[in-house]
Formats: sequence, structure tokens, C-alpha cells
Amino acid sequence: MLTVHHLNNSRSQRVLWLLEELDVEYQIKCYQRDAQTSLAPPELEAVHVLGKSPVITDGSQTIIESGAIIDYILRHYDVDRSLIPEVGTAHHEQYLQWLHYAEGSAALPLMLKLYTSRLADGGAELQPRIGDEMQRHLGYLDQALEGEDWFVGNKISGADIQLSFIAEVAPLLYSLEALPNLAAFRDRCHARPAYRRALDRGGVYAYGPTN
Repeated sequence: MLTVHHLNNSRSQRVLWLLEELDVEYQIKCYQRDAQTSLAPPELEAVHVLGKSPVITDGSQTIIESGAIIDYILRHYDVDRSLIPEVGTAHHEQYLQWLHYAEGSAALPLMLKLYTSRLADGGAELQPRIGDEMQRHLGYLDQALEGEDWFVGNKISGADIQLSFIAEVAPLLYSLEALPNLAAFRDRCHARPAYRRALDRGGVYAYGPTN
């Protein structure tokens, strides 16, 4: 059976959401961050040498990286192809772009903002560049959602599930008042029944809905 090695308050929450959207049978093995360092526990290194989450195991397969995990699950378990556009179409190419953009580009300035905030001086010299990059990428996402509910063909796909984490973390580091489309996208994600079921199964999630 497919197992999600689920770390609290992490990107693995969106993997649970994806599986709930597909109504796939799976099991969860839960791990807790260190209360002092917020790092993943060493037990995850027994699953994969990097000791990071998300990671899934499925039979003899061990898959890391959110984009690869979403791609794997959709190729093997999305029987109706409900969350992946048809291969060879323009929508499929857009889907692939958004799927990889989330972690390849959009997440970087957010993570830099988070990490530098822990420095004594807040990484003062880097803040103008980080701020510019956050504005550029979050603005790009907001513009792409103008008049649209979802990123690809106005129909929910695995790319939206991948991008949900960006929309959830962004308000902690950047005001979403100037990004109404991204804020509305986050709320749509949170309103989906499958998302709510994933919360019930995964436990407390700091970036989820407040009600």
C-alpha cells in the first residue's frame, strides 16, 4: 500500500490532499518536527537518506520531491485522468510548467525570507533583493489567476495542489492584500472537501484554514 511519510506542518500535507481528491487508499506514517529546531526527526533518514518530507513509499518504490510525488501518483492512480490534462495538449504543457515552477522558482524567495529572518540582523543586505523577487513571483501568480479559478484551463489539476503551499506560506511573509487572486485561490483550495479530509487525517497544519 502507498504510504505517505508525513511531517507535521510541511509540504507533505498537499500529498494527502491529492490522495483524498483521487479517493486512493493509503496509509500515513507521522513524524514530528523537533520543538527547538523545527527540523525533521532522524527517523525519516531511515526512509530516505536526505531525511526530508514529503516522501512516499509504494511497494519497492521510494519517491521524494513534491513535484515527482504528484507526478507519480497521478500517473499511477489517477485512473480517470481527472487532475492531469491530456498529454500532447497545450494545457498539459502549461500543467508541467506550473508543476515545476512552484518549487523551482516561486518557493525560493519565500524560503530565503524565512531563513534570513532567523539571522541576528535579519539578513538586512539581502532584503531588498528578496523583497523584489517575492513581489515578482507572487505578482506573476496573482496575474495568472486573473479571471480564473485554477491555473490550467480553469480546471483544478495537480499543478494547483502543488502551488497551494506557496499560496499558504506567502501570507506569513508578504501581505496578500495586493494579491487578491492568489488569496482567493488559497481559500478555494481550503474549501474543497478533499482538502478538509486531508486535514482530518494529517493532523494540525499551521498553514491551513483558520475555521
